[in-house]
Amino acid sequence: MSKKIIARDVLKQFPSANGVVTALYDFTLEIDDGEFVCIVGPSGCGKSTFLRILAGLIPQTSGQVEIVASDTDKPPNNVVFQEYAIFPWKTVIDNVAFGLQMRGFSKKERYSIAMDWLERVGLRKFAQYYPSQISGGMKQRVSIARALANDPEVLLMDEPLGALDAQTRAILQEELVRIWEENQKTVVYITHSIDEAILLGSRVVIMTAQPGTIKEEFAVNLPRPRTIETTSLPEFAELKGHIWRTLRDEVVKAMESQNEPTT
Repeated sequence: MSKKIIARDVLKQFPSANGVVTALYDFTLEIDDGEFVCIVGPSGCGKSTFLRILAGLIPQTSGQVEIVASDTDKPPNNVVFQEYAIFPWKTVIDNVAFGLQMRGFSKKERYSIAMDWLERVGLRKFAQYYPSQISGGMKQRVSIARALANDPEVLLMDEPLGALDAQTRAILQEELVRIWEENQKTVVYITHSIDEAILLGSRVVIMTAQPGTIKEEFAVNLPRPRTIETTSLPEFAELKGHIWRTLRDEVVKAMESQNEPTT
C-alpha cells in the first residue's frame, strides 16, 4: 500500500501564561492509502492538535507533515468536528453541496452529487429542511455527507459522534462503517471510545499523556462488514482489554497532571 499521510518527528508548542506548553513531541505516524486509523488518548494529549495540523489549520513547530496527493483536482482533506459545522441559513442540500459550489461545479452537478450522498445517509426527504428543523444526529449526518460529497483525498474526523446520544451514535457508527467499506477513503478518526475505535478502525493508535507521542499501535483484524453485533465477539473483548491496559496509565497521568498546582 502507498503512504497517504506521513508525519515524522512532529513537535508542537504553544505559548502560555506559565511558559511554553509542549502538546506534541517526537510524534511519528504513517498511514496507508485507504486505511481507517483511529487515534485514542487521554484528554489533553494532543489528538485534536495533530488533526488540526494535518488539516492545515495550525502549523507544527517542527517536523514533517504531509498528505500525499494523488489527484490534484480533489481537495486534500475535509474535517468533521464534534460540533455541527453547518450553515444554519442554508438548506440541508445546500450545506452538502457547498464545497462543490466552491470548487466550481454547476448547480445541476452539485445537486446531483449532494442528493446522492443524502440518499446514502438517509436524509433525502429532508433535503429542503433547514438545520433548525432537524435533530442533532441528522445535523451530524449532514456534516459527514458534505465532507464525503466533496470527495477529499483524506477525511479527518475529530470526535464527530461524541455529542450524540448512545442510540444515535450506534446507528451512525454503523453508517460510517458502511460508507467507508463502500469508498475506502483514508480516514483519521479521533475518539475517546475504545469500542468505537475497534468497531471502525483498521488500526488503533494509542497516544501518551501530554506531551503527546505514539505509545503503541494495534491492528484490528476483526472481519468486515462490522456491525454493533461485532462488539459482542470474544476477539473484540480481548482487543479492548489489551488497549485499555495500554491506555490506563496514560489516563491516570493526565488526571494527575490536571491536579498539579500551577506556579
